[in-house]
Amino acid sequence: MITRYIALFLFLSSVAGMSAHAQVATPDDVMFYTAEWEGERSEDGRPMVSADLLERMKRVSIEEAWGVIRRHGYHSKFAGEWKMIHQDVPIVGRALTVQYLPNSPELAQRMLEQGHAEGRIGAMNSWPIDMLQQGDVYVADGFGKISWGTLIGDNLGNSIFAKSGNGVVFDGSLRDLEGLSKIEGFNAFVRGWDPTYIQEMMVNGINTPIKIGEAVVLPGDVVLAKREGVIFIPAHLVEEVVETAEIVALRDMFGHQRLREGTYTPGQIDAQWSNEIREDFFGWLEANIDTLPVPRSRIQQILTDRNW
Repeated sequence: MITRYIALFLFLSSVAGMSAHAQVATPDDVMFYTAEWEGERSEDGRPMVSADLLERMKRVSIEEAWGVIRRHGYHSKFAGEWKMIHQDVPIVGRALTVQYLPNSPELAQRMLEQGHAEGRIGAMNSWPIDMLQQGDVYVADGFGKISWGTLIGDNLGNSIFAKSGNGVVFDGSLRDLEGLSKIEGFNAFVRGWDPTYIQEMMVNGINTPIKIGEAVVLPGDVVLAKREGVIFIPAHLVEEVVETAEIVALRDMFGHQRLREGTYTPGQIDAQWSNEIREDFFGWLEANIDTLPVPRSRIQQILTDRNW
């Protein structure tokens, strides 16, 4: 019991210290939020999920990702009911999280002055953009504000895409839809569009845990945004999500081909596979290893382990 109280005191002290001295979480704060991650980290402390895994994640479905993380006890990582610029341009990347609050004039002024003293430039809503790296996704809790809640327009949108090569997920709104739609490769998942500009909002935290709809988002979570909605995958589970989805995709490709050929019945393919079908599957992998939409190294791993 004493140990638990000590841990709680240290956590509250850390949070209080962060809130008192900076809106931007320190690398130590981010490491505390994401302690399960054991790999490389960026300078700001976020888990640095590899570019290879991010690229492979683009072929993962929302349902496949949800199934894996749910088995690990994560039940609040999906948010739906979005408006987007493009229906067919997924967003995949590492979350840089931002929490906005309704404006509190004196506090907002102090935080603005503090940010400028720390070397930040311009208005608060430009600060997260200056921090973006390639492969990041700007994820903001704009508390659902639409009118006067437009976090970016096409100028900032161009800057975001130049820095991150990615889009945004905002529980809020955007302006300049026409201009944003002309940025090739850029997409945005938002609650609405509005011609107004941002007013009466302030940044309360950057790289802190935030809430997007019903989802909890931690800095460094991997964002997978598709037409069905947005899921935020804990960094330490990304590899498992990708590899599980790849197995499913390969099994489906094999099964569909063998059904078209009449080799097996639907009942055989839909049920637990017999040893005969399993060996046929492994032979099919070897024969098609260089033409399948899964890295050769991953297929070789499957053939070596034969344990799925």
